[in-house]
Amino acid sequence: MNWLIGGALAFAAAAASSADAFRCGNRLITRGDHAARVLRYCGEPDAIESRVAVRGVFAAGALFLPGFYEEIEIEEWTYNLGPHKLMRSVYLENGKVRGVDTLGYGYHD
Repeated sequence: MNWLIGGALAFAAAAASSADAFRCGNRLITRGDHAARVLRYCGEPDAIESRVAVRGVFAAGALFLPGFYEEIEIEEWTYNLGPHKLMRSVYLENGKVRGVDTLGYGYHD
């Protein structure tokens, strides 16, 4: 019975990690990769949306520092992989991949 629970947990972990990954050719783009790596292996995105967010600064990962804020550059890069593949949206914060989402099927240019 324990092996069944362990197998289910391993499957769930693998499924969760694949949601934050994007395969470009034989390379895998994952959380933490630099924007330059994404450009090198995936090429220019079909669309880019940019904005700046302001967030509070946290010390030691949990303690909020009142009055201290930082600006974060957020970009969403969309890759259209054609009508037979799902599009991908790559979220970047300050030039590093923060996450990858799968969108609907792509389209012809």
